[in-house]
Amino acid sequence: MSHEGELERWYDAHAAALYAFGLHLTRDEGDTRDLIQEVFVKLARHPELLRNVSDPRSYLFRLLHHASIDRFRRRQTQQAYLAALAAEPAPAFAPTDDPDEQAFRDALGQGLASLPSEQREVMHLKLWQGLTFDAIAEILGIPLNTAASRYRYGLDKLRQHLRPLYEELR
Repeated sequence: MSHEGELERWYDAHAAALYAFGLHLTRDEGDTRDLIQEVFVKLARHPELLRNVSDPRSYLFRLLHHASIDRFRRRQTQQAYLAALAAEPAPAFAPTDDPDEQAFRDALGQGLASLPSEQREVMHLKLWQGLTFDAIAEILGIPLNTAASRYRYGLDKLRQHLRPLYEELR
């Protein structure tokens, strides 16, 4: 298969998952689209990067994660950028007509937005992408135990955040 055909197949198979992960990384649709384009342009310019890739999905997540870090570093300061992102959180879930379900989705979205970005990244990759901690550790370039700990701490914080709503709805 040609290099272009392989890239097209990878894009078709993984673009939606990359977009969802990118939104959690950047909290901005435009930045997310730019990062995905950056990843695929890099792969188009350097076909040798595709050799010996056994898990294209994890490899693309890792490239996207690294591209987002590079983008953060190019900004004035990472802290200023993250503060601006936190001030305007993106909705995590589609709206619903059921008021109880909407209250839950809103509370869960707020809980996720309140997590530190490191925990939010792991939570997204585990819950929405269904990745193993091994894959998450590889994508984010962190030890396996760190990935598992960030997930556990994120779950604990979400439980605390959602407990009042749970008690109210019971």
